[in-house]
Amino acid sequence: MRLALVTDAWEPQINGVVRTLRHTIAELEAAGVSVVRISPERFSTVPCPSYPTIRLALFQDAKVAKALDAAKPDAVHIATEGPLGFAARSWCIRRRLKFTTSYHTNFPDYLRARWPVPRSVTYAYLRWFHRPATRVMVATPAIRGLLASQGFKRLKLWSRGVDTELFRPLAARRSQGVPIFVYLGRVAVEKNVEAFLSLDLPGRMVVIGDGPALEPLQRRFSAVQFTGHLEGSALVEQLGRADVMVFPSLTDTFGLVLLEAMACAVPVAAFPVPGPVDVVVDGITGALDQDLRSAAMRALSLDRDQCRRHAETRSWSGATREFLSNLTPARRAAARRFRGLKNAEYFAR
Repeated sequence: MRLALVTDAWEPQINGVVRTLRHTIAELEAAGVSVVRISPERFSTVPCPSYPTIRLALFQDAKVAKALDAAKPDAVHIATEGPLGFAARSWCIRRRLKFTTSYHTNFPDYLRARWPVPRSVTYAYLRWFHRPATRVMVATPAIRGLLASQGFKRLKLWSRGVDTELFRPLAARRSQGVPIFVYLGRVAVEKNVEAFLSLDLPGRMVVIGDGPALEPLQRRFSAVQFTGHLEGSALVEQLGRADVMVFPSLTDTFGLVLLEAMACAVPVAAFPVPGPVDVVVDGITGALDQDLRSAAMRALSLDRDQCRRHAETRSWSGATREFLSNLTPARRAAARRFRGLKNAEYFAR
């Protein structure tokens, strides 16, 4: 089976959308799916206003159409609502082909954090964008409920996983003497990092990540350790030393870092909002509270082994089974290939 996957978010961007798609593509290809990725590095791009590290491929409709014509996909999945996603949507509609979409980012809140754009306007565009899709994939039941309340239809769950071989507890975790509270993720206004840095917590605070708000926050919170972006074993080493991972975001649709912390046997403190409410088991793998300091202090006493065991139940192969079950054949002729793949031994694990 050949899948065309269209995304405005791809490397070198560092975010949950890119990581989700990278893992999903790897699982699909291991199962024998041929994935044709259409992403910004194939086109001329311009920097996104207020976020120059994100590159937008504007006015590439003809080239996207040419790439999709050449791919002859059995299925089309449009991962993002940006320029490339728009071009692929138009291509499918013109050819009367079925396609699926996914909702990764709470753009109404993200845009509102930067510019005075009414949420109703952004939701209107997003409803229009996703309306022709046969299925709209969302990461959690809370996000499904939120979008349903905004008039979205045909919503299906597509959860997330974690690489438990990379993210694992430290072999010999030494006591630091004082608790360490860590934030992991993009350092940007929509992530509400300042809410974490403003907490009166005992011990040390560490921020792992990069983003447009990094330098201003470094100047304001000089006592905090800012590591910048970390990957691989360096990330696991830094994260694994933490006593609690504090997740202050109010806008995430999931929060992959929540599972990554749990896989490292680190409990999580977060607000009880979409994303955390479906990922964190309150009182077992983390603490949810409108008072983020209370959540952080309560998370200190939780059983780290329980966090690890919970993370071990969330695999990328399981998440990819959900993704595959939500796909729709673009043409009736592809239906047989879908049935064969969905019953394949790889996805029966």
